[in-house]
Amino acid sequence: MSNLQLFIAAVAIWGSTWLAITFQLGRVAPEASVFYRFLLASAIVFAYCLARRLPLRYSLRQHLWIALLGILMFSVSYIFVYYAEQHVVSGLVAVGYSASPMLGLIGMRVFFGTPMTRLLVLGSILGMVGIALVFWPEFAKLQGDRDTALGALHTIIAVVVSAFGAIVAQRNQRAGLPLWQSMAWGMLYGSLFSLVVTLAAGESLDFEPTMPYVLSLVYLAVLGSILAFAAYLTLLHRVGAARAGYIGVMVPIVALVISALFEKFQWHALTWLGIAVSVAGNVIVLRRK
Repeated sequence: MSNLQLFIAAVAIWGSTWLAITFQLGRVAPEASVFYRFLLASAIVFAYCLARRLPLRYSLRQHLWIALLGILMFSVSYIFVYYAEQHVVSGLVAVGYSASPMLGLIGMRVFFGTPMTRLLVLGSILGMVGIALVFWPEFAKLQGDRDTALGALHTIIAVVVSAFGAIVAQRNQRAGLPLWQSMAWGMLYGSLFSLVVTLAAGESLDFEPTMPYVLSLVYLAVLGSILAFAAYLTLLHRVGAARAGYIGVMVPIVALVISALFEKFQWHALTWLGIAVSVAGNVIVLRRK
């Protein structure tokens, strides 16, 4: 696939997965849903690797780095995404995730010495201000309840953890770890970590055999976890973190449109202003010289 096709695929799929996650919320604990999602995704990717006879043996050190990727990117970050969507509409969580490219680039500066310019700082500030503006009408609704505050807190944690996951992914690619095998093992490690979290939290491994839950689980595992991550990680390898980060600019806009259609999210003047400011911040960061 061309870079443009990979970009469109990732934006379209991830833009819709935020709504699909809402069908996972209910009787099944969020940690258990994340466990089922990435266990299924891992099984499919392993089957693909075996069919193509791709090597699956790696050293202990390599497995530790892949496990770290899986725990950050395929477990903890998504558990907090599910937590967040229990309190706020999916589109708002997606907007919060638009900060990931900025945090990722700051992490690249810290861990890999990528130059940081004044434009990077300006873009980061604009991005955070834009996100705050989008969330502001929701914060204004607070009347003694903690839903919006909890939703925002969980979103922040998910974004930070995801940014660290992207840094580990970049490190693993630089170390020569192949895409599909890393995804297979990483998703397996992530799912097992989610299982540990589920049991440690005292949650049961209930499963909801209803059409909405099963279909959304398959959609999230196959499209949202395998195809979208493969597209993103391929772009990360081909064009680098900065240009691949444009996915984070477009996904929230798609997610908010879908949220308005299916979750009755009300667009305000601050929503439009916040999106414009956040996108401008992202563009400044991602187009920096």
